[in-house]
Amino acid sequence: MAQQLFPTKGNLILSKKNLQLAAMGYELLDRKRNILIREIMTLVEKAKELRSSIEDTYKEAYSMLQIANMSMGVILPYAECMPVEDGVELSSKSVMGVELPQVSLEQRPVEVCYGFARTNSQLDRAYLAFEEVKRKTVTLAEVENSIYRLSVAIKKTQRRANALQNIIIPRDEETVKFISNSLEEKEREEFSRMKVIKAVKIKKAEQAEKEQIKEGGDAL
Repeated sequence: MAQQLFPTKGNLILSKKNLQLAAMGYELLDRKRNILIREIMTLVEKAKELRSSIEDTYKEAYSMLQIANMSMGVILPYAECMPVEDGVELSSKSVMGVELPQVSLEQRPVEVCYGFARTNSQLDRAYLAFEEVKRKTVTLAEVENSIYRLSVAIKKTQRRANALQNIIIPRDEETVKFISNSLEEKEREEFSRMKVIKAVKIKKAEQAEKEQIKEGGDAL
């Protein structure tokens, strides 16, 4: 690549500018990568805690449901009267240019949508347990989706940083070195040429002066 650029001062300035921009780009990408890694590590720890917590909540909820089934018989008719959840809201926040989802569940008072004549407290406990499952599932969905998006962004950032570090910056450094060496060589050649020309001029001047002195002596 370096040999394809004609060694001029203009190309040297351009190559140095490209090298500076590439180095700056690598520094920014490296900083972005570190910030994203810190962010994902925080979320991974949060997801681990949530998974453990939600697993216990699911166990408790299904245990309550099983007890309600045993105490009341089939509770499918009561399950079918449960309203569809439409309180989930989705927004996003930006972390170093990466859009991360923010999922929230509207906080509403718990409303029992079944009668109490043919139900018991076991069904109430199961209902409340699954309400807790729903809230934790929303939070876990937000965290896991954020982890996925961050991991994709980190891979892309890593590839770009590697391309700058291993390909573009070495190539620009080679170009700058090639042009600088070529210009220095030209300057040395020009200096040598001017030195020879000056020596020739001095020699001619000295010879001319000797001839004038000789002509003056002959005239006497």
